[in-house]
Amino acid sequence: MPTRSPFASGPSNRSMPAATVIPVLHYPDVPAAAAWLCRCFGFSERLRIGAHRVQLNVGDAAVVVAQGPTPPAGAGSVMVRVSGLDQHCAEAAKAGADILGKPTSFPFGERQYSAVDLGGHVWTFSQTEADVDPSLWGGQLVTKGAGEA
Repeated sequence: MPTRSPFASGPSNRSMPAATVIPVLHYPDVPAAAAWLCRCFGFSERLRIGAHRVQLNVGDAAVVVAQGPTPPAGAGSVMVRVSGLDQHCAEAAKAGADILGKPTSFPFGERQYSAVDLGGHVWTFSQTEADVDPSLWGGQLVTKGAGEA
């Protein structure tokens, strides 16, 4: 008998994004950071809570921009799936994002680039180019995720 996932979505709440995982990133100036992320990466504002917290829509996911000191460099990163990766990179660069490397295709079927935002957070943007069996590049699929056959 299958076990019910503790991560299943529950009732909706207009005060909370519907996404299951919602990264919270800290910036010293929340309104400026939210505006920058929207302008450079194409996110959109969902909810403002004073000047200390903003929820952003990222496709069918979300991220929260919160008041606080930024973590030290290399403390983590956020990965976002996009379509039109090369255009996304060009637009992000034009809007002022610090691009760490040009878009690159990898043997695991993804094309990616990374950028640093105004708070020093690293964002990796990824576009699927092919469905590649993980065993072909050294990976091992342990458990299938939601929506995988």
